[in-house]
Amino acid sequence: MARVKDGKGLALVDLATLIYIAVSTAAVLVFTGGDRVGSIALLSAHILAVCLVLLAPRGRADGPIGRFAGDWYPMLLLGAFYAEVGVLNIDVGYHHDLAIQRLEQWIFGSQVSYRWIREMPNPGLSWLLHCCYLAYYAILYASPLGLWISGRRDPARFTIFAVVATFYLCFVVFLFFPVTGPRYALALADNAATRVWPARAAQWVLDLGDSWGAAFPSSHVAGAVVATLCALRFWRPLGLVLLPLTIGLIFAVVYGQFHYAVDAVAGLAVAIAVLTSLNAGATRVAAVALPPPASEAAVRPTLHL
Repeated sequence: MARVKDGKGLALVDLATLIYIAVSTAAVLVFTGGDRVGSIALLSAHILAVCLVLLAPRGRADGPIGRFAGDWYPMLLLGAFYAEVGVLNIDVGYHHDLAIQRLEQWIFGSQVSYRWIREMPNPGLSWLLHCCYLAYYAILYASPLGLWISGRRDPARFTIFAVVATFYLCFVVFLFFPVTGPRYALALADNAATRVWPARAAQWVLDLGDSWGAAFPSSHVAGAVVATLCALRFWRPLGLVLLPLTIGLIFAVVYGQFHYAVDAVAGLAVAIAVLTSLNAGATRVAAVALPPPASEAAVRPTLHL
């Protein structure tokens, strides 16, 4: 598989990361206002991220550890970028929840995320769906990691690119069209469904690391769907393990009052759009997949998309 790169050896995933850093840098300059200390801290973090991206090609050429770091660093940066979105949106101080609530009412005839858990406070259903919600990070990372460990390095790299591209698109929307979601905009339910352990654990996780204004589209849904569909395409047994968890997660984000139903639908739309665009031609797939060293060539499958 041919390697498509620019003159500095950057892969497409590197370029996508640099583009997102440029967009988020513009957001920092526009939105931080008088918070000089905060803006300096965020811009310094961006400089470090750019350095990491520029070092990635060297890492990929420097043995197994460097190769792993060079291919996987975008997945490791996602958490930092996600946290930054919340910081910037808090500085901005406005949100578009009312517009999304009106859209929800127009499409579904009611506020689904508010009513569902109140009208169906089933502890068993809550257990099931919240467990799927808690499996989010496992879904996200198990797909490329499973492909990588099994020797499917090109599919793993493709999956990494598809996942991070999905998140970058979501993050850009979060930065310029913040929506807090029903967890913040509406009163939380208090019934048998919210008192089961997985529901309380999900709330605890969000209390520790949620990002304000990052509800529309649902990056949980978009990222999990992309990761799962890539797994189904490249290693069906892995995909079949992740599929029921992902289906449950799609419903869980609404049942648990983490996202509006419109958010979940928009997340599905983003996932479909990303995968459709990446599958448009073999040249795009070739641009994503980096050539493995000779030691990997014997075990890697040919990537046909």
